[in-house]
Amino acid sequence: MNILYEKRVGNNIRKYREKIGMTQNDLAAKLQINGCDITRSGLAKIEVGQRHIYPDELMNIKKILKVSYESLLEE
Repeated sequence: MNILYEKRVGNNIRKYREKIGMTQNDLAAKLQINGCDITRSGLAKIEVGQRHIYPDELMNIKKILKVSYESLLEE
């Protein structure tokens, strides 16, 4: 994956997470409840583009943040 694209997706996740007042710990905990093996540190790395995001993580983030895939993937 392109590093600029990963940073953009991560930034969008952070933007929508903060928009609803959710912390990284909150989102990581909800992802864990939904079966994703991720820590707060792993989520932080996704948000800054240092870690790849897995399809199940993206799907669950979309559901938890109540946004569309397009919103997460847009420029």
